[in-house]
Amino acid sequence: MTELSSPLTSAPTRRAFLSYTGCLAVTSAWASTALSAFGAQARVTLPFDNGERDLVAYPQKRPLIVLTSRPPQLETPFTVFNDGLLTPNDAFFVRYHWSAIPASIDPATYQLRVGGSVHTPLDLSLDAVRRLGDPVEIVAVNQCSGNSRGHFVPRVNGGQLSNGAMGNARWTGIPLKRVLEKAGVKSGAVQVTFNGLDHPPVGDGPDFVKALEIDHVMDGDVMLAWQMNGSDLPLLNGYPLRLIVPGYYGTYWVKHVSEINVVDRVFDGFWMSTAYRIPDNACACLEPGTAPTKTRPISRFNVRSFITSITDGSRVTIGKPLTVRGIAFDGGYGITNVGFSADGGATWQPAKLGSDLGRYSFREWTASFAPRHAGPYELKVRATNRIGQTQPATDMWNPMGYMRNVIETTRVVAE
Repeated sequence: MTELSSPLTSAPTRRAFLSYTGCLAVTSAWASTALSAFGAQARVTLPFDNGERDLVAYPQKRPLIVLTSRPPQLETPFTVFNDGLLTPNDAFFVRYHWSAIPASIDPATYQLRVGGSVHTPLDLSLDAVRRLGDPVEIVAVNQCSGNSRGHFVPRVNGGQLSNGAMGNARWTGIPLKRVLEKAGVKSGAVQVTFNGLDHPPVGDGPDFVKALEIDHVMDGDVMLAWQMNGSDLPLLNGYPLRLIVPGYYGTYWVKHVSEINVVDRVFDGFWMSTAYRIPDNACACLEPGTAPTKTRPISRFNVRSFITSITDGSRVTIGKPLTVRGIAFDGGYGITNVGFSADGGATWQPAKLGSDLGRYSFREWTASFAPRHAGPYELKVRATNRIGQTQPATDMWNPMGYMRNVIETTRVVAE
């Protein structure tokens, strides 16, 4: 049985973890232990109003930035993204919607139910899922829809995240189409819905169920994964099976998948028909303070890029050449070029692209920077993908704070 235990103590801490996620009364004793272990370094301040956050090491995780503890919403410290293109499992961000999440899952008794508009309903063990075909691998970014929400001006409602609600991993599993082929999809199928083992703790809150178009789930890229970066999924990232939807925002990446249903109509559950919707226009944006007249479900990433090797407010040396490094990604068309500016966007130079791990992955880039005079510099980065999509110079504001992809600025001082 896979069960969480604290990396800070030698004894299992299942009860502490359950209390921390709201399945029992919240005591915060385990969190206090974690915080005291890291002393004065147990807090960070993100660069926006009310940006003070705790750093806490949950089970199977290094210290991550805590947005909420019930449910767990944990953000990756941004410095992690300078350490390599693949985000370590213990640093990968965590996002739940409900506090009643599984604290232990026995792989021997786990079952995946496949039903709805299929010829042969299935109840599959974890081993049976793995035997449905040869395992495949894909490197793909998982990004929360609200990643960077805290940077929107004017401020929007929702969890005030900085830029760490994303991660890139090598996922191992089987294409979802293999499961549906075994079940036999009936003609007239329109969508496929997905449910996991997390659920509302009390009351009649809407279960977290997501849906994808039938053609999408049969394209071969959507998959059920049991490993990330060569190891079993951490429990907080969806053990034992997670839906992988490359290029799409993390709201579709259902954790602890337990039920798949094929439906012959557009699914109208709360998390599709009401939540995670964006303005239905070309930019998915509005004038601040206004509301959309029509919306659509959020779907594919837009283009993003970041500087990772230099932090905002850094001091650099006049005349000393620096290699500036960062990452870029999009929703699966592939990054074709990255521009770097050291003068606030007045002029741009092409950056050098690094290893290509696939069209859904982070792509590393590097550029040279040698400050010639003392004073402040504004470093900017702008990516473009294969179909010509790029990043806007100003925020594309929307009421839910989704899909932020403005050209990022890192301010440094040469001396």
